Amino acid sequence: MFIVTRSYPRAALVGNPSDGYFGKTIAFVFRNFRAEVALWESDELEILPDSRDMLVYASIDKMAEDIQVHGYYGGVRLIKAAIKCFFDYCKVESIAIDKKNFTLRYDTTIPQRLGLAGSSAIITACMRALMLFYEVTIPKPQLANLILSAELKELKIGAGLQDRVAQVYQGLVYMDFDAAMMEHQGSGSYESLEIGLLPNLYIAYRTDLAEGSEDTHNDLRERYNRGDKEVLKVMEGLAELAKQVKTLLEAGRGSEICRLLDRNFDLRRSILNISDGNLQMVEVARSAGASANFTGSGGAIIGTYTDDEMYACLKTALSAIGVKVIKPEITPSVD
Repeated sequence: MFIVTRSYPRAALVGNPSDGYFGKTIAFVFRNFRAEVALWESDELEILPDSRDMLVYASIDKMAEDIQVHGYYGGVRLIKAAIKCFFDYCKVESIAIDKKNFTLRYDTTIPQRLGLAGSSAIITACMRALMLFYEVTIPKPQLANLILSAELKELKIGAGLQDRVAQVYQGLVYMDFDAAMMEHQGSGSYESLEIGLLPNLYIAYRTDLAEGSEDTHNDLRERYNRGDKEVLKVMEGLAELAKQVKTLLEAGRGSEICRLLDRNFDLRRSILNISDGNLQMVEVARSAGASANFTGSGGAIIGTYTDDEMYACLKTALSAIGVKVIKPEITPSVD
């Protein structure tokens, strides 16, 4: 049995980062990039390293370049955490799995540390492969929780449910993380929306801002936990924006969400420090007439544009500051 599974980057449209603070968000996954896992039965359990896990370098400067691109941690730790969480889940749920081993290989084309949920995409692809290999079915809400636990509990990486829900459900998803609901059922309320309701969207990203969400979100959790009134107010505002965007989309008024995406970024900026490079990217996109909001934790933005003329102007303006612009190929939702 040779299994190949894929997962895709997530773009948060609106509401981010309120997902980690009992808020509401809308996000989707797109297949311009992908994380892929190949798995086959073998005598021993073996994880094959990807290029980002290399430990042998031609020189010290090559090692420094690799760290600049990939950071200090590769993907093997993500795979290990995913496998352990899958195994623990089966034990807790009394799911008997066959005593067989496998070899697993992964690779990814998702640009790193740009707020596109590349790490959770690797874990999601791994979980899907393990489910197929051991013939285990995990309900989608629980699967999203499991993927989050691999990063949050096993690896102590600050994260919220939004990325994992979007990558499990695929397509365009509205997510409500109401605290009472989360407490009662262990998950939020997740609703797939029609992709065709969306206006023209672009995603733009640069590779010289690699910060990672653990850097960008800095002390936001601490401020929220101690009841910082400004943070609480912004989180409520972000959740309300997600509701408003959903209403506009369902009413066939997708062209009107541009101002709400801009507002999302402006609210976020009011409580978090934004790097000069990230701010420049947003300002240049807006100067071309497009709306602009972070797709995640920084390094990439998402927004709306009216027509091909504006898109061409947007590409020209952003390429001048070293930013690549693409039209996201949104994946359909999964049953």
